[in-house]
Amino acid sequence: MADNKLLPKLSQNLIEILNDEEYYDITIEVGNDPFIKIFRAHMVILHYRSPYLRRILSTNKKKNDGTLVHIKLPNISPEIFQIILRYIYGGNLSLNEYDNSDIIQILVAANELSLQDLIPYLQSFLIDNKANWMEQNFNLIYQTSFENDSFSELQKYCTDLMTKEPIKIFNSLNFSSIPEKLLITIIQNDNLQMSEIQVWEHILKWGHAQHPELPSNVTNYSKDDFNSLKSTLQQFIPFIKFDNLTSKEFLDEIFPYREILPEELHINLLKTFLSLSDPNIKPSDKLKSCITKEINLGTIDSKIITSQHTELISKWINKLEITDKLTSPYKYKLLFRGSRDGFTRHKFREICNDKSRTITIIKVKGSNEILGGFNPIKWKSDNVWSYTKDSFIFSFNNDIIEDYILSRVMNGSKAIYNLDNCGPIFGDGDLTILGYDLLGEYCRCRKRSYEKPIRKTEDEFTVEEYEIFQIINQ
Repeated sequence: MADNKLLPKLSQNLIEILNDEEYYDITIEVGNDPFIKIFRAHMVILHYRSPYLRRILSTNKKKNDGTLVHIKLPNISPEIFQIILRYIYGGNLSLNEYDNSDIIQILVAANELSLQDLIPYLQSFLIDNKANWMEQNFNLIYQTSFENDSFSELQKYCTDLMTKEPIKIFNSLNFSSIPEKLLITIIQNDNLQMSEIQVWEHILKWGHAQHPELPSNVTNYSKDDFNSLKSTLQQFIPFIKFDNLTSKEFLDEIFPYREILPEELHINLLKTFLSLSDPNIKPSDKLKSCITKEINLGTIDSKIITSQHTELISKWINKLEITDKLTSPYKYKLLFRGSRDGFTRHKFREICNDKSRTITIIKVKGSNEILGGFNPIKWKSDNVWSYTKDSFIFSFNNDIIEDYILSRVMNGSKAIYNLDNCGPIFGDGDLTILGYDLLGEYCRCRKRSYEKPIRKTEDEFTVEEYEIFQIINQ
């Protein structure tokens, strides 16, 4: 007879013990007035099933006069505690029997009672089975998940939805109830996969929802109407990237609401957009097209990047802004190329060890992604972390130089990892080239020691080409 066939009977017997009114030795007062209920239970079971209750019971020893131990749990509702208590005794929890909001309350209660086995189970159930409901109730899920570090799976779900599919949040039934602070957090994300005009439209939608009394047509707004909307949306304006709009978008969608913009910003935007000859050109495109004209960059011996890439990378090395002038460009000396020297960790170590100020460039196979990292210190094979506060990693996407992600090191003590049997490793896996063969499946990026992830996924990837340059002052 298989062991697991015996478990249902054991679970049933334990539930019968819970329901037995003769042998209990503790009472638990749950809830707040007027919704309070007294539960009877058994200390030995609570002691071994809940670390939280174990700590409480250790300070409430049973008295010799036969008086029952009595504890209070005011933060949990009686209905939710009854569900939890049956789980504590019987080890079963049929979540399909409960409302979605009840499952959230069960999760919060399970965390309070330190029921560690139940917490990941509940999170996985919600993510796998209740995704649509969570999208419609995103604010509740977000607030719940970030109240406690134990809800890491829900936190990741929220973060992924905010960056990869924000439109689902913006189109949710409860979008208008999203707090200002959370909405600002969403639109601040550098990886937000929405156009700037979409961001603006949804910010307006949220603002209008806060003032349902406003006319439906902006041309009918009074001075007071504009002031009301301006007061509500003023915290969002600094995070709108107006230079990523075309002049047509600005004139059609922004200009009618010019009264809610700071006067100086409105005047500068008007001058900028009216100066564009093409209504479909963005100011950012015009600005970026001028950047590489400032200096003569020369050429670079690369199959992956161009001199325009190196200009931007050089500015990052010097900690300049993209619009700053680069007065002292560097020479990029090719040390290593996978297609020439071999895609192995041995060749990387043989050629690049003891070389400092290097740029690693990787072309991801089957995509337009370019990944890279700057290591200002020497590569070694000592199997220890190397400290630096000046390293960074980055990515370019879609063959557009300006479509980049720059991520500087946060934890300098784990900036570079020198494993002798691996390729370059930046951070605790933030950019990792592993394995005996760099064309294998042991390359990936995952945020750990650097500011932000440089890929939209932590999935492993394959290298198409791979180069390392040494940065030399000219």
